[in-house]
Amino acid sequence: MSALSKMITAKTIALGLSVQDWREAVRAAGNLLVQAGKVEPRYVDGMIRMVQEIGPYIVIAPGVALPHARPEDGVKEACMSLVTLSPPVPFGNETNDPVELVVAFGSPDSKGHMEALAELARLLENETALNALKKAASARDVMAVVKQAKRR
Repeated sequence: MSALSKMITAKTIALGLSVQDWREAVRAAGNLLVQAGKVEPRYVDGMIRMVQEIGPYIVIAPGVALPHARPEDGVKEACMSLVTLSPPVPFGNETNDPVELVVAFGSPDSKGHMEALAELARLLENETALNALKKAASARDVMAVVKQAKRR
């Protein structure tokens, strides 16, 4: 099992969400982690605060946002959630807006998530895999793409 498929689970996936703005998108992704018992509710506020303070740096590729906060903001264990947005929403990043795929992550330390992030990066660089994630109709579809991340 890949590090990524250990962190993204069926419980931390939500597809085709309609949200009003980037805050609601980040909150939706973060709340999946709260509901799974992986982070404290204050972590979600921390993710939003990071964007307000630093800007939309979390929009890492066209249509893809990677919200996160500091470990001390309430991470219990390494985790990720994946949310697709329909319709996509602007996050304020001129180059990569609007966002349709939000992958929130948390790590209890600064190194614990590196392997999973490397796998996620490889996945997002693969246009076929990225499009499959954006168009996924079920958590099972997402997990099938994620499980292949290590092999790419």
